[in-house]
Amino acid sequence: MNRRQVIVTSAAAAAPRMQALGAQPPMRMKLGTQHTMQPADLKILAALGVTHICGTLPSRNLDQHWTVDALKKLRESVESAGIQLTMLPLPLSSSVIEKAEYPSLLLGKSPERERATDEICEMIRNCAGAGIPALKYNMSTLGVVRTAPTRGRGGAQYSTFKYSDARQEPLSAAAPMGEDLYWERITWFLERVVPVANEFKVRLACHPHDPGMPRGKGYRGVETVLGSVDGLKRFVSIKESPYHGLNFCQGTVTEMLQDPSREIAGVIGWFGSRKKIFNVHFRNIQGRFLDFRETFPDDGDINMLDALRAYRATGYDGMLMPDHVPRIEGDNGGRQAFAYCFGYIRALMQLLEREA
Repeated sequence: MNRRQVIVTSAAAAAPRMQALGAQPPMRMKLGTQHTMQPADLKILAALGVTHICGTLPSRNLDQHWTVDALKKLRESVESAGIQLTMLPLPLSSSVIEKAEYPSLLLGKSPERERATDEICEMIRNCAGAGIPALKYNMSTLGVVRTAPTRGRGGAQYSTFKYSDARQEPLSAAAPMGEDLYWERITWFLERVVPVANEFKVRLACHPHDPGMPRGKGYRGVETVLGSVDGLKRFVSIKESPYHGLNFCQGTVTEMLQDPSREIAGVIGWFGSRKKIFNVHFRNIQGRFLDFRETFPDDGDINMLDALRAYRATGYDGMLMPDHVPRIEGDNGGRQAFAYCFGYIRALMQLLEREA
């Protein structure tokens, strides 16, 4: 068979598949990351195909690192490496409340929470002035909860959670915090910051609670109201705005589901069609609600290609980034694991680009 015959035969074999897919929307998603912004690292990331980045936290409070000039210099430094700085974290991290930058917000302490909110609003304004269009944050008191890791492919350590193995003591410093109280404090914050985000056109992307816990039982005296799909739907409905949405951690959302492989596409569709997905942590798991482990993207229960198609169908045009990569012995800082994930995601993106 000559070269022309091979091409014709291959095209004929692919035709039924493309007809089944039908006309597809264009691929607008970007390969992103949330690595450090050191010049040497940026060069490596650019070489691996990363085009957009969520930078590291400028500072734990409003200081000289959060001025418009400092943020502009930061953005220009990143962009000189050929990568676009499209998001920064607010000092509202996924740490436990005892180590939080602004614990007063969820503990409900005044006047500290008023001062903290004023500082957050100034950070939003300054990012707008510096040309940084989005900020991510957490509304967490428990941090990221896990039990003992388990061994995965090649002996890599997979971060694992089994609710039955989780210790309920000591209680959180935020306990007792039931659903009503948690929602009151989240709403109080959103009512003050979302109007500022609206005015200055900066997207605020909130990460879900990781992981969700049984409703009515919670964990260490705290309910995880952003640890269910219904909770996330309620969250995005508070202070409705095109600048109020989610840092959609696909891994965390699949951890909320009883049958993740069947349910995740519908969840992506619900939030994506309403333009509430501002960033995607594109990772996979084995397991389900209350019993899961975090895997390499090709070693989990979710069909990642189908998930990517679900994002595309909604018109999502933001970043896809690895997160919580497995730990490999000898892989300092997870550099090789992340490189593997970048390549995997980029390959899926190229496939969808050709489908379109």
